[in-house]
Amino acid sequence: MFAEQLSIFIENKEGRLAEVTSILRDANVNIRALSLADTTDFGVLRLIVNNNEKAKKALKKEGFTVGTTHVLAVEVKDKPGGLNNILDPLCEHKVNVEYMYAFANPQCKNAIMVFRFDDHDKALKILAEKNIKVISSREICKI
Repeated sequence: MFAEQLSIFIENKEGRLAEVTSILRDANVNIRALSLADTTDFGVLRLIVNNNEKAKKALKKEGFTVGTTHVLAVEVKDKPGGLNNILDPLCEHKVNVEYMYAFANPQCKNAIMVFRFDDHDKALKILAEKNIKVISSREICKI
């Protein structure tokens, strides 16, 4: 049920982000969601893509360090309080959100958020109890 996220470490300087996206474009890899966090010297680009293996191979070939992380892609009702329907039960059970970002999904009326939790298994159980849809890696690749 987990989705695989790629994390690419890039120097925080002009043109490096464009270089990564050009490599993915040339490998015919589509970016579905992304998050960029930076420090003074480097950044971490987190990506959900339509083909992880092609992306990793192309980026590593060009010298980039690429890691993988399991995350949960969760359908969130696109209305006021929709995100709280996810966060409130997790908070009640003391599950911490380490980070999150939005996922582009023109095919769905609801939003999709990508979450990294401190305890994915516990979060998955809570979401299932609340009938909150978690989107599989297979479904993500089809979007």
